[in-house]
Amino acid sequence: MTYAYDERLDGPLHNHDKAAIVRDLQALLPDMPLLHAKEDLRPFECDGLSAYRITPMLVALPDTIDQVQALLKYASAHGVPVVARGAGTGLSGGALPLEKGILLVMARFNRILDLDPEAGTARVQPGVRNLAISQAAAPHGLYYAPDPSSQIACSIGGNVAENAGGVHCLKYGLTVHNILKIEIVTIDGERLTLGSEALDAPGFDLLALFTGSEGMLGVVVEVTVKLLAKPQSAKVLLASFDDIGKAGDAVAQIIGAGVIPGGLEMMDNLAIRAAEDFIHAGYPVDAEALLLCEIDGAESDVQEDCERVEALLSAAGATEIRLARNEAERQRFWAGRKNAFPAVGRISPDYYCMDGTIPRRELARVLKGIADLSAQYGLQVANVFHAGDGNMHPLILFDANAPGEMDRAETIGARILELCVAVGGSITGEHGVGREKINQMCAQFNSDELVFFHAVKAAFDPDGLLNPGKNVPTLHRCAEFGSMHVHHGALPFPELERF
Repeated sequence: MTYAYDERLDGPLHNHDKAAIVRDLQALLPDMPLLHAKEDLRPFECDGLSAYRITPMLVALPDTIDQVQALLKYASAHGVPVVARGAGTGLSGGALPLEKGILLVMARFNRILDLDPEAGTARVQPGVRNLAISQAAAPHGLYYAPDPSSQIACSIGGNVAENAGGVHCLKYGLTVHNILKIEIVTIDGERLTLGSEALDAPGFDLLALFTGSEGMLGVVVEVTVKLLAKPQSAKVLLASFDDIGKAGDAVAQIIGAGVIPGGLEMMDNLAIRAAEDFIHAGYPVDAEALLLCEIDGAESDVQEDCERVEALLSAAGATEIRLARNEAERQRFWAGRKNAFPAVGRISPDYYCMDGTIPRRELARVLKGIADLSAQYGLQVANVFHAGDGNMHPLILFDANAPGEMDRAETIGARILELCVAVGGSITGEHGVGREKINQMCAQFNSDELVFFHAVKAAFDPDGLLNPGKNVPTLHRCAEFGSMHVHHGALPFPELERF
């Protein structure tokens, strides 16, 4: 499907002469690969949200910071929009290019510049894969904690842009909690350092502001990450439930007891069956829900906490509780969860992956709401959660070749996000807003809040050239969106109050 093009998204100046821009950049940066032939641009038409496709005007592939600075200075001087892209694994259309803009691909920035085992830090370029950091740190008994399911492919620069999480973020935090310093280049080519290798730095916390800004404030050219010591011991409990509400209650009981697992994940029956058929992890395919609870730390503490969690799971109504017998089985348990998305892709021609966050206490109500929406629109939904922190990933199954199913899938997705807001949650936990959820921003934030967001954007990028049309909607867009208009912060869907 081709995304409906709106030239207003291309920034203030959109009547660009492509041939002239290509000539200028080839003269300015003769050593930087510049793709502009139509067949060379096709691979960059989308990110992980592959339902929407836009062919960029041209693709730049720098490998030095000087090249990035020169390109951005040129774009600023000529009013040419720029979209930065990492590995392209994002799931919200954040790296979706522009028909009349430059796609700045940072994949060639792929070196680990320094790894200091004594300080517990690594200084890396933005194109370095998430998993590659842990692989480089492993000989020193260290690792990088945030572990998105796409960690084998996603880049650290993209992780910063989206504030990525993962199955272990409950205990170890998101990207923002695991980086110390970043180097960025602004739209006018200025190089800035945000953060510090010290524990704290004076002034406003611009590092936290920039993390999760989805390429709207600047381009990341270097990241300094924290490395942690590998836990002495890690054990996983798998618990089966005959009712998904009981599994949700078990999550609350574990957290309420003061146990902070390394990971606490939930899957419903549809996701369980898909993952088991794909990975053969040993999942109970007749269970309505399963929980994976990993306890890590010192051996004695792990043993004690495992016994406490097992008692809590049993009291919550678990029909079966299994402790991974060895490291191989522990890895298989996690492989099933981390491969839930591709596993669901094997049982449906297409699926639409949502990302919303809710208070844990609202889990049962939201699942009931999702089931009602599934029945109403006639499409199955497989549910996968970072249950410990309330981050949900409903996977809406559909067939894009069947008339109307794509539209119904998008409608269900939008209503799920609105439901998350209705119960006090958020429209995203780790995938970002991008182009996909920009309308739902109008449900979550009021007009005053959106004005502040635009003010921050203008402070870094006054002409709106970096990743325009993403993340933060204009007030005009919210007004045009009809019933999802902004009105004093009130949720515009009163019917959701019944959930």
